[in-house]
Amino acid sequence: MKTVRLTMAQALVRYLCAQRTMIDGQEAPLFAGAFAIFGHGNVTCLGEALEAAGDRLPTWRGQNEQSMGLAAVGFAKARRRRQIMVCTSSIGPGATNMITAAGVAHANRLPVLMLSGDTFANRVPDPVLQQVEHFGDPTMTVNDAFKPVVRYWDRITRPSQLLQSLPQAVATLLSPADCGPAFLALPQDVQGEAFDYPAVFFEPRVHRAPRPRPDADALAEAAALLKTAKKPLLIAGGGVHYSLATAELAAFAEQHGVPVVETIAGRAALTHDHELNAGPIGVVGSASANALAAEADVVLAVGTRLQDFTTGSWSVFQNPEVRLIALNAARFDATKHRSLALVADARAGLAELSAALGEWRGPGAWIDRAATEYAGWNETVAQRTGPSNTELPSYAQVVGIINAAAGPTDLALTAAGGLPGELAKNWKAKSVGSFDCEFGFSCMGYEIAGGWGAKMADPDREVIVFTGDGSYLMLNSDIYSTVLTGHKLIVVVCDNGGFAVINRLQNFKGGKSFNNLIADCRIEKQVTVDFASHAESMGAVAEIVEELDGLDEAFKRAKAARGTYVIVIKTDPYTWTPGDAWWDVGVPQVSERAEVREAQAEHERTRANQRVGV
Repeated sequence: MKTVRLTMAQALVRYLCAQRTMIDGQEAPLFAGAFAIFGHGNVTCLGEALEAAGDRLPTWRGQNEQSMGLAAVGFAKARRRRQIMVCTSSIGPGATNMITAAGVAHANRLPVLMLSGDTFANRVPDPVLQQVEHFGDPTMTVNDAFKPVVRYWDRITRPSQLLQSLPQAVATLLSPADCGPAFLALPQDVQGEAFDYPAVFFEPRVHRAPRPRPDADALAEAAALLKTAKKPLLIAGGGVHYSLATAELAAFAEQHGVPVVETIAGRAALTHDHELNAGPIGVVGSASANALAAEADVVLAVGTRLQDFTTGSWSVFQNPEVRLIALNAARFDATKHRSLALVADARAGLAELSAALGEWRGPGAWIDRAATEYAGWNETVAQRTGPSNTELPSYAQVVGIINAAAGPTDLALTAAGGLPGELAKNWKAKSVGSFDCEFGFSCMGYEIAGGWGAKMADPDREVIVFTGDGSYLMLNSDIYSTVLTGHKLIVVVCDNGGFAVINRLQNFKGGKSFNNLIADCRIEKQVTVDFASHAESMGAVAEIVEELDGLDEAFKRAKAARGTYVIVIKTDPYTWTPGDAWWDVGVPQVSERAEVREAQAEHERTRANQRVGV
């Protein structure tokens, strides 16, 4: 057998370069590039291997290990899981910085390959720089902390172990059921050790996304159940996008007359003006979608894990006879909450379920009801995004002006805080796939980093990042990254003086404003951050918009600019778009505040609408 002698690090990189994928019928590298911050744990061996492979696996320098991991998440989401980025860090804090990004990828079912340096397998130099020693378990390092937030974890203690571990890692990254981040710990000494690898290990391999078909009996049962529906409802989740099933979703809804509501991850599965679009569902959803969910008797949930923001902590389904059909590639998600499980790829499953339904259509009166509810909701959106007499503009007004001026394929991107709700409710998708809100892990700081990754994935589209002042202060350094690499973003910074949406929740449950808005924190003096000057210091073009009337022209200037452009506007911390479903949070059962006691009593009264299972 022909062999080639390589270090473990060189073999790892060569194997990654040999993996291929199919995108729109064209062959492309499966691993599009690597984000790297080098330290003593990965620079001498893995860094040497990456440098030699620069033309096949380009390396991009990050500014923070967490943000480069978030950029990889944004890239994978924009590529619909068809292409993957690698992230590598040194040992110690470099590695632990990536854990949050791993959690984001895991919660959102997105593939990222993470490679971290590790302590010496031979233990001779122990304890090494940045090593955290565990007195009762010398095999444990900080890299073990990745185990709860990745789908695949391994420590490569012998060069030969790559032969078994790398194919398993790639299979996990590509699995429609188990997709998520994969992690390999790479001891410093083992990275440099040589081994005679079989040459066939590095032969190019083209991977195609598998499309598991539904079980015939389950399919027949699901079709029979749907045919009994008088008020059917389809919930479109993020899996619709990842499966490239948006066309099948629209065709299913049109052929069978089923109103469609969208989760946060499923937003823009249909265009805003599609005749069967009934709006976003749940806690940051629309009054229209939540009203339909309250009456629905059969709910077809496609590609969603039905988290609490979608279900209103299981309070949105009020029909006592409601039945759930969960069409999901992951058995774990399909079998939740006593659902009729249809374990299948979203695109294949929708097509086969449609065929099994034949000529069946939902009642016309229910379709009309959905249209009426959605029209009413759109009036609310028009009111909230239109002019007002308030001193400061609301998030909704900012979203409305940018939305009106945006191009048909421009991507709106946000995460965490108040903007997910305001964008989910008020952004009118002009094209399919034009919305990205990271809300599976609700990670502050995803916005700018994720925007960088999304722009890398699709350089020809405009990426509009919406971020609050809190998220900006938490993680902003990839403005500099985009300037260095030429990946232009438009960043809209809505400055409402702190963590305003959590202040809203605090007040809503009877609490006094405390430690959320800057003015309510333990501070010596109030200081206003000059976000525009800060962005300019990193090479971006930036401007402050003093009044809402100037936002449209500022956005036009941003669109015309060649590089990253930051628009800063002060916004109202107390004005929010209605339509929310109930959300279950802990409320004190004992408090000296009358407001808290009243809120707790009201919370318990509304808890009666919560279903245990469905």
